[in-house]
Amino acid sequence: MPVKEIQTPYPVIDTDPSFGRVVRYFRSSDYAAWAAGTAVAPGAIVAMEKFNPAAVTRNLRIPIRISALIGSFGGFLYAYQNSSLRFWGWKENAAEVAKDHEELSQLAKEGKPLYGEGLMPAHVQAASAQNSRFAQLKFSLIPWFNLGSHNNHGVDTSKYSS
Repeated sequence: MPVKEIQTPYPVIDTDPSFGRVVRYFRSSDYAAWAAGTAVAPGAIVAMEKFNPAAVTRNLRIPIRISALIGSFGGFLYAYQNSSLRFWGWKENAAEVAKDHEELSQLAKEGKPLYGEGLMPAHVQAASAQNSRFAQLKFSLIPWFNLGSHNNHGVDTSKYSS
């Protein structure tokens, strides 16, 4: 099934980037968002306890740790989504376009597959791509990442061989 082409304000790098690739392309602003999510959640617990105490002598050690863990997950998902938006061309992505072109052109010169070796049959790779494409928009329902290798990325790969 062909990938639906969407008009975007910036060049599309990949419509279904793999998990490792999205994380490798994190910017410092993505790491800052992740850290902010990790820090804000325990701060919110402390603030809520200060303004509306649950008990006079309540120990907040465990709730703060749990909220930091949840905040870290939320911050990571937000950073991952921001990085994915740049892959899709929905946000400014000049640095990612240059890095992508350099990385995949090198793989093309070496004769290696651009998106890794697919260990699954072709029809399973196609189903995997259909299930994970734009899944970052549904993180509020279920965190779904592209962990499989396939060649269904919605871009013309001939630009890497020139």
